[in-house]
Amino acid sequence: MVFMKVITRFAPSPTGFLHIGGARTALFNWLYAKHKGGEFLLRIEDTDKERSTDEAIDAIIDGMKWLGLGWDRELVFQSKNEERHKQVAYKLLNMGKAYYCYSSPEEIAEFREKNPNQKFQSPWRDKDKSEAPAGVKPVIRLKASKVGETVVEDFVRGKVFVQNAELDDMVLLRSDGSPTYMLAVVVDDFDMQVNHVIRGDDHFTNTFRQKQIIEAMGWPVPKYAHIPLINGSDGAKLSKRHGALGVQAYREMGYLPEALKNYLLRLGWSHGDDEIFSEQKAIELFDIDGLGKSPSRFDFDKLDSINAHYIANSDDNELLKLIAPALGISLDDIYAKRILIGMPGLKVRAKTLNELKEGAKIYISKSKSLDERSSKVLNEEGRQVISKLLPLLKDISPWTKEELEKKCSEFAATEGAKPTLIMQLLRAGVIGTFAAPGIYEVAEILGKDEVLTRISEIV
Repeated sequence: MVFMKVITRFAPSPTGFLHIGGARTALFNWLYAKHKGGEFLLRIEDTDKERSTDEAIDAIIDGMKWLGLGWDRELVFQSKNEERHKQVAYKLLNMGKAYYCYSSPEEIAEFREKNPNQKFQSPWRDKDKSEAPAGVKPVIRLKASKVGETVVEDFVRGKVFVQNAELDDMVLLRSDGSPTYMLAVVVDDFDMQVNHVIRGDDHFTNTFRQKQIIEAMGWPVPKYAHIPLINGSDGAKLSKRHGALGVQAYREMGYLPEALKNYLLRLGWSHGDDEIFSEQKAIELFDIDGLGKSPSRFDFDKLDSINAHYIANSDDNELLKLIAPALGISLDDIYAKRILIGMPGLKVRAKTLNELKEGAKIYISKSKSLDERSSKVLNEEGRQVISKLLPLLKDISPWTKEELEKKCSEFAATEGAKPTLIMQLLRAGVIGTFAAPGIYEVAEILGKDEVLTRISEIV
């Protein structure tokens, strides 16, 4: 078989949600296929019937779609290829490259106990089937080569050798006739014409065993790139406290898919000192030659920084659409219109959509509980000052931030107060928080009636 184009795949097991490491693997495969003008395929490896769930399958598919990692061709479910996997196992058997093994689990355990540093050596490798014990259902094992070496050329690790004597005769079909993962993944990759396998380096040792199946069948060997895993910020194995969460969790935390993809791209791949890549630029530049050899460290601060960049540069209307449902508003009501006008000032202060949503609440209602600085400013003396300001605010026309600032500055001079104090009092009385855009800008957007109503409630 001659491969005319690059074909990659992402093959998650639906025993849990699409986690952050899997998302990065999917992204790298997707980018490389797009960079080379090839195809990116998705295969759900659902052969673990006890642990695979429909919920996990749905979460994986939803996560891929949210990230914008669409796949070419029809989605493949590994479990539906079981008969094909068996067919290959029996073909290897008929070719003399596999054999029936009748060793019991007890016999295997006894061998390993007596030979703790050796791979299991089946006594049935060279025995005739006629010697098989009655009533025992055998497994089918690959008759792996015991001489020479198996070589894997990897884009990340380079050329690596393993002595064949160190490899065991792996099981291809279990005693109940079900195919093992090691067989299924090789057969599916061949049938799907996958010629580039980009995956985590926790699969690296599997590659030597899988390559023996590939060579026994006389199939072309894919090109491999085993990427180092992601560690936590402290260099330890990534855990939930570091960020080892499902993609859905990042969505709920308010991260944009574009930002998360950009961040994952930089975890294990680099292009000079560049940090921000548009999708088109990433496709143009990405190549597996640029994959790093060392584990990356997950850094929430860096993710926040990238996400803030994407929010600040996003279309105001699109941001409103994203946060409106969580705010319980429609896109055509007065609150949405206020938020849209104020969006330029809101989005530059938000690291996540959740922060943007919280910030936007000032255009819906005053905070029910004043923040610490607002409470301190809006004491009894402060309320007296703002009560004197209220009549002057009623006379402002037109209601613009420029007129507001002018009137408040004049009032400050009359009262012998600093203009900043008047701004702080107005901020505390109108929105109840200091974590917001400039008060004159906010007051103009809220409108005269709303500002006067809010101040009247505290004096």
